[in-house]
Amino acid sequence: MTRWILFVQLFAGLLLNTGGDASCAIDLIPPRVVVKYGDSVSVNCSSSASDFGGIGWEASQGDTGLQITRHVMWTVERLIHWEISPLCFFNNVHDKQCSTRLGLVIYTFPENISISSSNNNNKAMEENVEYNLSCSILNIAPVQNLTIKWYRGDTAIHTEILTNDKKKPTNQTSVFSFKPMRQDHQTTIRCEAHMDLGPEGPQFNASSQELNIDVEFAPDIECYTIEVREGESLDGKCNVTGNPPPNVNWLKDGRPINLTDLLRRDDKGIYEVKAEGLTLVEKKIQVNVLYGPEWMCPDTYTAPEHTSHNLTCSQGFPKPQEIWYKDEEEVKLPDILTRRDAGQYWVTVSNNLTTLNFTVDIVVHYPPSDILELENSEVQVGGVLGLKCSSVGNPRPNYSWIYYKTHNVNERTEDGVSGLIINDATGFNTGSYTCQAWNRRGNVSKTVRVTVKGAKPECPIEIEPDTMVLKYQSRGRSAVCKPQTNESNVKEIFWKTREDRRISNRTWNPDIHENWDPSPVCHGEFLGIGRCNKTLHYILYKPPETVSIDTVNNSESTVEGGEIKLQCSIINVAPAENLRVRWMWQRGNETIEPALVGVNNESGCSFPTRRSPVNVVCTMNITLNRTHDGIQVQCEAELNLGLKGPQPPPSMTSNSFNLSVQYEPRINTTKLPELVPVIRGYTEELFCEADGNPPPRIQWHYSSGTASLGSNGTLVVKEEGIYNCTAENDLNTDKRVVQVILKEDYLPLIAGFVALTVVIISIIFIFIYSIYYKNTKMRRYSLKNPKLSSHNGNVAHNGWDIQLPVTKLS
Repeated sequence: MTRWILFVQLFAGLLLNTGGDASCAIDLIPPRVVVKYGDSVSVNCSSSASDFGGIGWEASQGDTGLQITRHVMWTVERLIHWEISPLCFFNNVHDKQCSTRLGLVIYTFPENISISSSNNNNKAMEENVEYNLSCSILNIAPVQNLTIKWYRGDTAIHTEILTNDKKKPTNQTSVFSFKPMRQDHQTTIRCEAHMDLGPEGPQFNASSQELNIDVEFAPDIECYTIEVREGESLDGKCNVTGNPPPNVNWLKDGRPINLTDLLRRDDKGIYEVKAEGLTLVEKKIQVNVLYGPEWMCPDTYTAPEHTSHNLTCSQGFPKPQEIWYKDEEEVKLPDILTRRDAGQYWVTVSNNLTTLNFTVDIVVHYPPSDILELENSEVQVGGVLGLKCSSVGNPRPNYSWIYYKTHNVNERTEDGVSGLIINDATGFNTGSYTCQAWNRRGNVSKTVRVTVKGAKPECPIEIEPDTMVLKYQSRGRSAVCKPQTNESNVKEIFWKTREDRRISNRTWNPDIHENWDPSPVCHGEFLGIGRCNKTLHYILYKPPETVSIDTVNNSESTVEGGEIKLQCSIINVAPAENLRVRWMWQRGNETIEPALVGVNNESGCSFPTRRSPVNVVCTMNITLNRTHDGIQVQCEAELNLGLKGPQPPPSMTSNSFNLSVQYEPRINTTKLPELVPVIRGYTEELFCEADGNPPPRIQWHYSSGTASLGSNGTLVVKEEGIYNCTAENDLNTDKRVVQVILKEDYLPLIAGFVALTVVIISIIFIFIYSIYYKNTKMRRYSLKNPKLSSHNGNVAHNGWDIQLPVTKLS
C-alpha cells in the first residue's frame, strides 16, 4: 500500500457513504480517496449484514465481480481512467442488491506555470494604459476550487477562483487587467496557482516566474517654489522624474538659462520648466532669491498733502522690517501725510540676514488753489482785452491756456500770475478760454467766455473745392476739409452725410453712381470755439437721355383760331431743379422771335425737388393763327449748374415739330388796288394773289372781250371795265373788285420836246469849245525847210502826231 492509501485510511472512519443506498450494509474504507493520475489505489469494501449473499466491485479498472466473502479489495496498480467511478455492490440471500459508490478524485498538477503580457515584445508599458496579463496553467485536473493569485512584489493584488466540473486535465488561463502607474516602475508581478483537494488530498501551490514591470510615464516636476540665496545656482534644487528620463530645459522670460549660473536678486520671478520625455510637461515655478535689506528711498522724499505715501523704503528677501524714529522717538509714519509730518527721520531696516540704518527728509507739497481773477468778459470788435489767472500752491504753479489760438493773442506770466492779451479783437476771438494752474502735485482749471461784440462768430473750416459739380458715373473727385489756421487749435474734423454716416478722415469721396443727395457737411471741433460746420455745395448731375416734343392730343394740324397744346418730354435728368427749358421757333433757316407770332415763350413745367433722375414734362398752349403755319417748334433742355458747373451748360434739343394751320384765303390788296389806270393803247397786268391754307384757287370774272389771262393768276387788260378776282379754298372765299380806267398817252410829245432841247444844248457846247481850243491849244507852224523825222517822217509835238512835214516857228 502506497503512502497515499495509508493517508486515506487515517480518515476512513470519519467519512459517510456518498454513493448508493444509505440503508445498504456496505462499509468502504476509506469512503473517499484522492489519487494522482497514474498512481495505485486500494479501497476495502466489507459488509456485516446477517443476510449476506455476496459482495464485489464494479469499475472500468480493477473490477472483481461478485465474491462470497465479507470483504473485498478494489486495487489498481496504475490509475489511468479519468472517468472511472468504482461501485461496491452487495447481494443478500434473497438476491436483492444494493451498492455504494466510492468518492474518487484523480488529480494532476503542473510543476510550473507561466505568465505573459499583452505588451508586444515585452516593451515598456505606458502609464495609465490597460494591459492584459495572462497566467497559463497547463494540464491540470480537477479544476474545481483552483485559486489563482496575482502579486506585485509580495503584495497580493488580485484573486480568481476557477470552477469547472470536468474530470479530465485542461489548460486554464487567468487574465488580469493591469493599468500600470509610475509607482509600479521597476516592480515585479507574478501569479500563483493554489489547489485545495480537501482533507483527504494534498494542497498544491505553484508560482510563475516574475514579470519585470518597466513603466513609461510622463515627466513629473517635483517642485513649486524654490528659495536660494543670492550667489547660489538652481542646480539640484528641483527634482524631475520620468521614464524615459526626460530632457529638462529651464526658461525665464522665454529665454533658456543655465542651471549652474549664479543667481542675482534680479533673477527672481517665474521660471518655466519644460521636461520632454514620454510627453512634454511644462510647469511654472516661483524662484525667490534671498538677500539682505537695501535702502530704496531718496535722501529727500516729497509727497503731496492729504495723499497716501509709498514710503516702504527698503527691499530684501525676506522682506525687511522697518522702524522709524523722529526726534529720537519711535513713530509710526501715518498713511496720509500732512504738513505736520514733514521733517527728518531715522530708519532702521533688518531681516534675518543683516541690519542697516538710514535717514530721510520728508517734504510735503500741496496742489494749486482755485483760480482767482478770471471772469467772463466782453470786448468790442477791434478792441483790446486782458485776462488774468492766478493760483497758490507749493511748489509755485505753472500756467497754461486753452483757447482758439490766433496771431492777435499773446500770453505772459510774471510773479505767479498769468495774463492773456487780445489785440484788435475779431470774431475768431469769441469763445471759451481755459486757464490751467498746475504743479507736480495737482492742477486746477477755470473756463470763462469772451464775447467780441459787433463781430459775427466764424467757423474756421475751409473746404476745397467749396463747390463740387460732378457728372453721373464720371471720373470721381475728392473734397478736403481742413482748418483755416494751425492744427494746434483742432480737436476733431470729420465729414457727415445725410444718412448720418460719419467719415473720420478729412477727405470725402462722393459716390457718383448711387448717392444723389448726400448733403456732405464738414464738422469741426476747435479749442475755445467748440463745434461748428460748413456745408459743401455738391451737385451730381445727369444730362437727359432724350428730349422730345409732341402734341398732347396727337393733333398735328388745326384751323386758325383753334388751340394746340405742345408737350416737351425730358427723360431721366437730374437734378430737375437746375433744369431750364426753352422753346425755339424757326421757319426754314430763319429763327423767329416768339413775340412775332403772338406766343408766350414761358414753359409750363413742373420740376420735382428730388435730386435723383426724374422725368420732366413741359407744356405750351398756342392759339393758332396764319403766322404759325410752316413754323418748326423745338424745345431745348439745359442744365444750368452755375459758374462752377460745366461751361457751356449741358443741353439737348428735341426733334422739330411742324405747325400746319388751316386758314381762310385773303387777297393781297397791296398788289391789287381797287382803281387801276391804263394808258390808252397800252396793256396792264392785274395781279390777284391770295394767302390761305389749303392754297386758294384764283378766278377772274369780267365782261371785257379784250382781257386775257396771263401766268400765275394775272389778268392782262387794255380797256376800261370792272374786273372781279375770287380766292377760294375749303374754308371760305375772298373777293376783290378792280375798276380799270383809261388815260391819254402824252409821252411822245414830251419825248420830242426833250430831244429838241438836247440838240440846242449840244450846238451851244460845240461853239464854246471851239473858241477855247483855238485860243489855248493851237500852235503856228511853217512848211519851209521841212525835216523828215525818222519816225514815218512825222514830227511829234506834245504827244500829237502830224502826218505833214512841218517845222516849229519861233
